[in-house]
Amino acid sequence: MSDGPDVAGPDSDPDLGQRLRSLREVHGLSQRELAKRAGVSNAVISLIEQNKTSPSVGLLKKVLGCIPISLADFFALETLPRAQVFFSAEELVEIAGGAVSYRQVGRDLSARALQILHERYQPGADTGEALLRHEAEEGGVVIQGELEVTVGDQRRVLRAGDAFYFDSRLPHRFRNPGEVEAAVVTACTPPSF
Repeated sequence: MSDGPDVAGPDSDPDLGQRLRSLREVHGLSQRELAKRAGVSNAVISLIEQNKTSPSVGLLKKVLGCIPISLADFFALETLPRAQVFFSAEELVEIAGGAVSYRQVGRDLSARALQILHERYQPGADTGEALLRHEAEEGGVVIQGELEVTVGDQRRVLRAGDAFYFDSRLPHRFRNPGEVEAAVVTACTPPSF
């Protein structure tokens, strides 16, 4: 039996490449570092991870021994579904509608450290008289119209291209003082709602 890779066939594990990539990334290894430790070329690791080649049992044992993990444990691993990276406008999730609209990037933020919103404020709309507070940091860039931002005792009207960034534990409020819809893209860490 050869230690070299074989051409991927119909009986090869379609998740093998994803399993190896996920395991390598969890251990903080680059393809180059794993290849170096295993004594193989970087191309071999790349081809395995892309499922373009099916490694022999000997080669796979050699590579996994560098992590280290047994073959049995490797094949028992649950493969994690790939996280969605790109979102069309229709895939943004409306989490508050009406005069103030919050459209969130991504549906489930339970395992995420960052919340990204596309916010829209109709003329005269605001987040309310009561100032907001939450355990986070947030920032944003106005992309259309005007947005009055109050943070603590500071207040400023921002226009397209202007930005803000602050500690969300400070009392804050957003209001559209203009006559056209205001739009802003914001980020909050950790997600606040």
